[in-house]
Amino acid sequence: MSKNNFPKLHNATWPGIVGKGDHEPIISLDELLEKTAHANVDGVKFDGIDLGLFSAHVKLDPTDENVNWLVDKVGRYDLEIGTLVAPIWSPDGGSAMGTQADRDRFVAVVQKASEFGYKLRKQGIRTNNVIRIDSATSVGEWAKNPLENTKIIAETFRRACDVAATYGERLAAEGEICWGGMQSWRTMLEMLEMVDRDNMGFQADMSHTFLYLLGYNEPKDRILKTDFQWEDRAELERGLQFLTDKLRPWTIDFHVAQNDGTVFGSGSHDKTGRHCLPTDPNGKLDIVKDAGYWLRDENGNPNKVFDHICWDGCMFPNEVMHKQETWNSILETMIKVRNAHGWSV
Repeated sequence: MSKNNFPKLHNATWPGIVGKGDHEPIISLDELLEKTAHANVDGVKFDGIDLGLFSAHVKLDPTDENVNWLVDKVGRYDLEIGTLVAPIWSPDGGSAMGTQADRDRFVAVVQKASEFGYKLRKQGIRTNNVIRIDSATSVGEWAKNPLENTKIIAETFRRACDVAATYGERLAAEGEICWGGMQSWRTMLEMLEMVDRDNMGFQADMSHTFLYLLGYNEPKDRILKTDFQWEDRAELERGLQFLTDKLRPWTIDFHVAQNDGTVFGSGSHDKTGRHCLPTDPNGKLDIVKDAGYWLRDENGNPNKVFDHICWDGCMFPNEVMHKQETWNSILETMIKVRNAHGWSV
């Protein structure tokens, strides 16, 4: 463990669920914890996990029994818990721009996640107070009436923020092209400004936000020039600088990831930025350098906003996730990111 080095290094549990269930079985929480805990690069290990509160892994009901069960399970691997994901698109949740009943369920799920998160912090195993959400609606549905639907989502997010605040929690809106009202840098920024809550922020994933540059699902908001070629690193860096200048001030949660410039979906998950292994030869990001656009301030200094950073490899094939060397390679990349942009205390 690396308790005096920041940001701490976390792995995500939801890639064992997201995109699974149709063609591949869900990967158990136990296996994900084992792979995370056993990863080791020259004595450096993962510090913790970011946790999806999905029924395949965790009972969302925030009873003391359920909380204690999770604390014992994660604690025995000497891991801490960071950001949580509220399962707002589970059967118990609902769309943030759906019917009144849908929106009420959305807020109710956030409330349960917030209480769960608060109790984990009280137990001392959880290190931050961020819960990730999205609009739980498609871009196509949102596009039927963008102005009105944006207002509805923002109002639902405000209600969710107010509930989360009673437990001392912050909400991070996931910047991903598959979520209506959140599918481009501009729609995301407009949403955040409209919500206007102190405990509302942005969750940046290097793979998902990368697609903002290319204007997928919102061509008018494309950042890179239309004749952009992948060999043009200067133009790519200009785009990353523009994107991060807009959204970095809102960012409270950060995922290290790789992307090959394409979209991908599996199972029931809509197409979004494809996550690639850090060693993928088709990867378009210089992971270590490009992480700095999010992790350093306008003066080039580590911004120290995040107590931890997380790796996200959603929709990796199970055969890849079952291999311990996959997680060692990912940990090695995370260490390089921290060495380049982190700090010690």
